[in-house]
Amino acid sequence: MAINLLSWNCHGFRTHIDDIKNIINKYHPICIALQETYLTPEKDFKIKNYSILRKDSIRHERAVGGVALLYSQRFPSRPFPLNTPLQAVAIQIDVKVLLTICVIYIPPNIIISQNELNELGNQLPAPFIIMGDWNGHSSLWGSQDTNARGLQIEKFISDHNLCLLNDSTRTFFHAPSRSFHTLDLAICSPSILARWNFRVDEDLHNSDHFPIILSHTSNNLTIPKQPPHFIYDRANWQVFKDLSELAPDIVHLGNIDAAVEAVSNCIIRAAEASIPKTSGKIKKLSKPWWNERCSEANKAQKKAWNRFRRYPTTINFIAFKHAKAVARRVRRQSQRESFRKYVNSIKGNITSKELWRKVRKILGTTDMGKSLSVLNCNGQIISHIKDIANVLGKTFAEVSSDEFYPQDFIVYKRQEERVILNFESSSSEIYNTDFTIHELRNALNNSHPTSPGPDRIHCKMLENLSENSLCLILALFNRIWNGKAFPTAWRKAIVVPIPKVGKDPQNPSNYRPIALTSCLCKLMERMVNKRLVYILERKNILSKFQSGFRYGRSTEDNVFQLETAIRDAFVTKKHLISIFFDMDKAYDRTWRHGILKDLFNIGLRGNLPIFIKNFLRTRTFRVRVGDMFSDEFYQQEGVPQGSVLSVTLFIIKINDIIKQLSPYVHGSLYVDDFQIHCAGTDMSFVVRQIQTAIARISEWADKNGFVFSVNKTKCMHFCRRRGLHPDPEILINGNVIPVVSEEKFLGVFLDRKLTFRPHVSNLKKKCNKSLDLLKVLSSKSWGADYDTLLKIYRALVLSKLDYCSMVYGSAAKTVLQSLDSVHHQGLRLISGAFRTSPVQSLYVMTGELPLQLRREKQCIKYYFKVKSNRRHPMFDRILNPILGTLYANKPSYIPPFGHRIKKILSYHRIENIMPLPEEQPPPPWSNFNIYHIDDLNNLLKQDTPHFVYLQLFYHHRQCYRDFKTAYTDGSKAGSHVGSAAVFNNLTKSERLHSYCNVFTSEIYAIFMVLVKISICNDKKWIIYTDSRSCLEALLHISRRSHPLVNRIFNLYTSLLEKGYNISFCWIPGHIGIVGNEKADIAAKEARRITWPYVPLPDIDGILRSEVSRSWQEIWNTQVNNKLHYIQPSVGGFKPCNFNRNLNVKLVRLRIGHTYFTHRYLLHSEPAPICQTCNANFTVRHILSECEIFNNCRIKWFGKAHPQLHELLGDPPHFNLFSFVAEIGFMTVI
Repeated sequence: MAINLLSWNCHGFRTHIDDIKNIINKYHPICIALQETYLTPEKDFKIKNYSILRKDSIRHERAVGGVALLYSQRFPSRPFPLNTPLQAVAIQIDVKVLLTICVIYIPPNIIISQNELNELGNQLPAPFIIMGDWNGHSSLWGSQDTNARGLQIEKFISDHNLCLLNDSTRTFFHAPSRSFHTLDLAICSPSILARWNFRVDEDLHNSDHFPIILSHTSNNLTIPKQPPHFIYDRANWQVFKDLSELAPDIVHLGNIDAAVEAVSNCIIRAAEASIPKTSGKIKKLSKPWWNERCSEANKAQKKAWNRFRRYPTTINFIAFKHAKAVARRVRRQSQRESFRKYVNSIKGNITSKELWRKVRKILGTTDMGKSLSVLNCNGQIISHIKDIANVLGKTFAEVSSDEFYPQDFIVYKRQEERVILNFESSSSEIYNTDFTIHELRNALNNSHPTSPGPDRIHCKMLENLSENSLCLILALFNRIWNGKAFPTAWRKAIVVPIPKVGKDPQNPSNYRPIALTSCLCKLMERMVNKRLVYILERKNILSKFQSGFRYGRSTEDNVFQLETAIRDAFVTKKHLISIFFDMDKAYDRTWRHGILKDLFNIGLRGNLPIFIKNFLRTRTFRVRVGDMFSDEFYQQEGVPQGSVLSVTLFIIKINDIIKQLSPYVHGSLYVDDFQIHCAGTDMSFVVRQIQTAIARISEWADKNGFVFSVNKTKCMHFCRRRGLHPDPEILINGNVIPVVSEEKFLGVFLDRKLTFRPHVSNLKKKCNKSLDLLKVLSSKSWGADYDTLLKIYRALVLSKLDYCSMVYGSAAKTVLQSLDSVHHQGLRLISGAFRTSPVQSLYVMTGELPLQLRREKQCIKYYFKVKSNRRHPMFDRILNPILGTLYANKPSYIPPFGHRIKKILSYHRIENIMPLPEEQPPPPWSNFNIYHIDDLNNLLKQDTPHFVYLQLFYHHRQCYRDFKTAYTDGSKAGSHVGSAAVFNNLTKSERLHSYCNVFTSEIYAIFMVLVKISICNDKKWIIYTDSRSCLEALLHISRRSHPLVNRIFNLYTSLLEKGYNISFCWIPGHIGIVGNEKADIAAKEARRITWPYVPLPDIDGILRSEVSRSWQEIWNTQVNNKLHYIQPSVGGFKPCNFNRNLNVKLVRLRIGHTYFTHRYLLHSEPAPICQTCNANFTVRHILSECEIFNNCRIKWFGKAHPQLHELLGDPPHFNLFSFVAEIGFMTVI
């Protein structure tokens, strides 16, 4: 493919963006110089595979002129700064030499000095090319005359010893005079004159300038490609499964490296034969709106243009102008219709994956790529791709090498590493047992579709292996596990450099290494990690103040902890100082021997720590830039980026940092986000305590290889005491920590007075930006359907509003009110309601809670989540808050969450509930087989007579007559919830809390049976239940299972270990099986409550109903609301099968606010009056009361004055819109 440069006066970037794409598809230029872009700074445009450098020209708040350079992201390049008043920008791009390309636009009526041109030429490093619209005439480039601008350009070329690439071809068409001129020039350094050919496109592409093209004369320039990858959406997985069948002896080959290589090769060979791959070539820029009509109109325009160029008559010119106008109109119609069709295709019946793919396309957030920057390494410009990859690889390797550690730590490190850690074990630790197929499947189900590593195996390939092949891979993993040998191929990684946002891409240090490692290795890591995490949690190894990547914990825990401390400091007139630490290259500098030492001190021995030791040893990587790889580099220290185990190992290493704090200083961790705080009435005391803590933390960091970034570590002083208080001076490593008035902590902006004004302001901006998508998708007459808009709104806006709403929700009402406008605007966009619609009607219409109720609901959920976990760091502070009397006496001080939640619980009447304590899940290495009998499970209950079931059951009992029986059942009727278990000579029943649901009653009955069996002498039992969902829950147990399911499983496995033989069997209910009938009656008659707990899932259910009740009470007060008459319940409306246009009209009619009836409120006009009835025009009057429409109503509704709820209720009257259309109201709704 030829290397092309292109220059074109596009006469408007935005209006000619499709023409620019046509030119790109035709020539594939590595750089396009555009003039007269007419862009304003706030307008951002992107073109795939190209980066854009621009200089906008604004005069009197209007865009005039302007230039832009579009340069390929596949070639190393960098913007070159120019200091010039001219409309010009420049880049440098590597095409075997580092070529400078400059675009310039000189407006025709602007006078420029010769010095300005000379200064521009002096700034450009040779070799360079200047392309653009110079607006000068000279015989030097074929003009009939020479003007002053032309003489300036001639002098510029002569003085700087430059060469003109133009030939005599005209580049500009002057429509008024129907003449052709040369205004677009390409000027270059003499050293490259012979390397570039000049030509002019024959098509204007709807501008008045022809594109000029420079083509490189050499054909041996390599075009960088993207590495090909498999297209999984087009895979033939059945063929893959057949071809990837592993031979039984393949995992037992000589050494472990040979076995892993053989398995990998077999999978890749199958993939090559069954999964198509991308070519790596540059794709054409798509125009999905282009159709046959566009092609015909474009062809007619070109034909008219060619005729005019051959015969430039007035008639032919008019014909060309007409054809051009027709083609433009056809294109615009096609674009508009195509976009509407695309938006209308975003409906609730498509998959979530497809929905968000379409949404990302509309947002323009699909992968536009990143430009490949030239690097500046110690003043040396690196522009060749291989050299760039090597420089980046060297930079990444240096970060994790000993050179970056302080000298004192290097000495300490070498001394410590002389001590050999012996992880060998003579005892058989349970966590070192072989992996099970259940662990493998669980790890595979939890795998993410990340990019493959050096072996090219993707997790989608592993998911589609046969059962036999999975078992053989499990055997391979167990061989690695027990053989204590780690495959060499798994130590290698491919690193993709990602430039840091807002940093100079020419600096090699400003790139983030994203490591791609073997998916096979990640799969085994996931199983090892689950065992390691279980041990850490079971033994309480991790600090309770570490919230990162732990089940049931979140960033909100840390924010709550700090907010509570600040509130208590305010009310007790104390100062509170908080330090927010930032660790420099924390992951890359984590001391590996230190990790192993911590594992040794924890007491881990055998396969588990040995696997981690081998996993950390001798890690290498190569940097990939495009399709080019760097040399291999060694990662000396740090946890491997992109690995599953890395986060857990890092958390282990940093765990002891929290132990360095004195009793007066408190702190929290979210992985490496470390914060400490101290409060006191005496400022000097607080500073001393904080300074002492920092000294101890620094001492710990010095012995563990961590370095704190002085510039990024921040200090905040929270105080509401009167008077002036100087900022505290606190040092870290001899440098003063900067004191800030605002700081972003785990996504929440904190200010000194904890008003949350900065956070709410920032949150509103983010939400308003997200609402732009809804504006695109929600036209009144077309657009996405209601359910889809609601789903998008919840994901993009409500998720932001919900995050830490329990914390910032304590702000003053005046602060929080600004978020209500965001919520209301979103609901109006979703529903299409008129702007004057009451907000209470919007809530009911969309089924979305008011933000205040939504925040209260989030508070209650968090409260019970904490209450169910005694190990939670906020357990005591929330359940037993302090300083209650002080807060009661000082109502101007906002209390912390522990006090605030009491009022919320009381208001919603959710009190005195004991959530079921969190149950520790079974160990991952457990045998997860639940013995069950499915003799009666193969028949459909609705198609099977009772006597058939009874005969099958009696036969089944004959087969298992040696087993004792226990029948279980659960019941919920109103507020009565009961569970029962029936044995041969005993019936046991218990009443549960009224908030428990049916599933809890059924599963608790099974728990009752197992508790009873545990004290019986009989060992063989069958437990019968008529709840399929309970059996399914027991058969598919996981960390997120119902707490009682985990408790049952733990009890069940302990009974099996004691020699019990217990099976489960499903039986149909209410068919005459005596034990089941007795259990059903006993459950309904249960009276005694001995188990007072309510599981968290049941609390969520009752919370929804109680908050809805509170919402209903608010709605009941809206007696004058027009929607309230039609819909007195907050339950909302069922979806109607209408298009967007009719749905919007129906919403406006139901709310009672339409354009016709309520526009007067927006225009300060009097309300419209019905001249016939002398009454205000309202929806009720038009649809139900006005005498003039009586005949129409009788025709469509069968009565002259139907009730409004009959017409607009749920569902609406089927003739509603026929009536509305006939009376002429349809177009003004």
